[in-house]
Parts: sequence; structure tokens; C-alpha cells
Amino acid sequence: MLSFRKPSAESIHRFLAEQAKLDFTYTSIGATATQPPAGYVVDHTRIKLGEGERVFAAAVAGLRRWEQFHLGWLEASSINAPIEEGQVVAILARSIGLWWLNACRIVYVVDKAGPLTEFGFAYGTLPDHAGSGEERFSIEWDHADNSVWYNILAFSRPRHLLTKIGYPMFRRTQKRFGRESAAAIQRRL
Repeated sequence: MLSFRKPSAESIHRFLAEQAKLDFTYTSIGATATQPPAGYVVDHTRIKLGEGERVFAAAVAGLRRWEQFHLGWLEASSINAPIEEGQVVAILARSIGLWWLNACRIVYVVDKAGPLTEFGFAYGTLPDHAGSGEERFSIEWDHADNSVWYNILAFSRPRHLLTKIGYPMFRRTQKRFGRESAAAIQRRL
């Protein structure tokens, strides 16, 4: 949904209710957990956050509060949305003087303990989204060396006419998101 003004909470609520009834815009649902499909651009951002349980807990808390989207030009409009499979969320971006509301649904949640403790989730695009694909966000704590990592793995392709026409800008924005999202989580520590 494109607009010249920032959407109100009421319009976002209506938008999410409408999008919740719709299917994903791609067929490889859950592929960020295994192998991204052919025909999509794959992006991977990985950054070491620090070491130990305190860093892991703080980073997980940030992910649960959608802080990876607190970027000024981008925000999660559903910051109180629980991280659970099936939850529909809206990501609001501002670019070239326009507000762009993008709909996604959480595909799966990862919450496992072991030699590699991990928390995260992946969401996939719904029809009113600039792109088509899936994105996974995770925090990993490797007990072997005590390191804590933030990971984003995404596969996508443009879906909306404007993202197809402005594909180079679309790609720059995706790469910018990876860098700035990692920095946003890092600031929480």
C-alpha cells in the first residue's frame, strides 16, 4: 500500500485484516530453513554481536520487540505482535517521499537449545508487498566458542511495478537494510 502520508494505526489494522485472508506470493514456503529456491536473489547478513548468555538474551529480546526494524526510514508497524507462526505483520518503509506498507506472515519460529542455541523467525511476503520471498532473522549462541551472532537470510525478487522499474534502487535498499538492521540489534547490547 503506497501513500503520501504515514498510514494511521486504524488503516494499518484494516490493511493487516485484509492481508491476513490472503496467500503467500511465492511457493517455497519455509525455504529459508533449508535451501533458498532458484530464481530469487539471495542475501545473507551475518555479524558477531559479542559473547555469552547476556549478549544472547539481550539480542533475543531486541528481536522479539522487532528492533531490527527501528531504522528511521523503516519500522515494524506491529511491534506488539507476538513472534508466532501465522502472525501477520506490516513493515512500513519511507522512500522517495512515499510511505510503503508491506505485508508479511510469520512462516516459522526457531527456538532451540543445544551446542548451538538459536532463536529466530522467518516471514514471507503477502500480496501487498514490494517484493516476493522470505526473510529469516535469527540470533545464534555457539557454546563451543561462546560467540553470539545475528543472521539474516533472505530470498526475494521484485513484485510491484515500481520495484521492477527501480530494481537497482530496490537492491540498494535491501543491502542497506541488512547493514542497518545488524547495527540496530548491536545497539541493544
